[in-house]
Amino acid sequence: MNTYTNNETKLQQRFIKYAEIDTQSDASSTTCPSTAKQKKLAKVLVNELLSIGITDAHLDENGYVYATIPSNTNKTVPVICFCSHMDTSPDCSGENVKPIIHQNYQGQDLVLPDDINVVLRLSEHKDLKHQIGNDIITASGTTLLGADNKAGVAEIMEVAEFLMQNPTVKHGEIKILFTPDEEIGRGVDKVDLKRLNADFAYTVDGETLGSIEDETFSADGVKLIIKGVSAHPGFAKGKMESAIKALADILSALPKNKLTPEATSEKEGFIHPVDIKGNAEQAEADFIIRDFNDELLKAHELTLENVVKEVIKSYPNSNYELKITEQYRNMKKALDQHPQIMDYGIEAIKRAGISPIKRSIRGGTDGSRLSFMGLPCPNIFAGEHAFHSKQEWVSVQDMEKAVQTIINIACIWEENA
Repeated sequence: MNTYTNNETKLQQRFIKYAEIDTQSDASSTTCPSTAKQKKLAKVLVNELLSIGITDAHLDENGYVYATIPSNTNKTVPVICFCSHMDTSPDCSGENVKPIIHQNYQGQDLVLPDDINVVLRLSEHKDLKHQIGNDIITASGTTLLGADNKAGVAEIMEVAEFLMQNPTVKHGEIKILFTPDEEIGRGVDKVDLKRLNADFAYTVDGETLGSIEDETFSADGVKLIIKGVSAHPGFAKGKMESAIKALADILSALPKNKLTPEATSEKEGFIHPVDIKGNAEQAEADFIIRDFNDELLKAHELTLENVVKEVIKSYPNSNYELKITEQYRNMKKALDQHPQIMDYGIEAIKRAGISPIKRSIRGGTDGSRLSFMGLPCPNIFAGEHAFHSKQEWVSVQDMEKAVQTIINIACIWEENA
């Protein structure tokens, strides 16, 4: 039986320790991991895993942490992996994170002390209404918190320690995987699935208490290169065709009330420019294209190209190049072939005393790509909220429920073996 109860503040202290380590990834880097500082947290995790008796815990050359909790049952149970990522988003500073515990939250505005303009309001963070009486952790107002995904890392570590110390809780072999660079889309680029040797997996990287997700966006990256005609600006009449101006016209011509993140929700896809650079001779823009439907994904890419073709007509001596790179695909196709993965996850949430919420992710996880690499992998809640921002927060009590859910998943797979 799962008898996990939090040992006073141990879980929150574990999380805070991880949150204080700067692990931002860097999309402009070509190394793996993209930043060496991610290995600082990885080494801490390996040492903790070894200290609780997991003998094979190790960090590989690419920044991945692997570990095995041995089976303690006579049954033949599928090998289950629990996975979280160690990096934090480049979208907001992760340097000198100062976690603050707001005990016994009562619905008040949470004004963060290092920047009083950063305020968490109940009216803006709807899930706070479910946190009355709970302990909320935020950063101090100048950085993100890192609950995405150090909440998941802390929860898996808590599970590992509990299972190693409680042999009466029966489970099969369990694999632990901590990945770098998830936030820049490279979280499983160099994962060694043979070394991992798992049958099924769960990422612990979701938001609302009780949520379990079996569907993500399908995602492509697009690089648009405009090659214009440069000339000395004093003698440019009839000669210059500015690539910057052509790119600006293209961005302005894209849909504004649809197919853009600020105008879409639920299962609506979008075209989103994320980076631009250039000069009169050549300008570039990077886009992310998203949709839950692969055919619509291709249609959005065609929409972008049609806009480019129309605008470039006004620049007759200029040309363009469009490079499309597949990033990940909706994991539902892979997961529907193994319905027990979701069934056991939903049952585990119920056993933790929570109402399950089956959702789709307007984003992706490491599980998106793992599922298509042969390791079916839905996503369960870690309790993180307002991620990638200075208002990021997590509830200690939600994290405890995530720990209980993970233990329940391990037990349910053993029961049904």
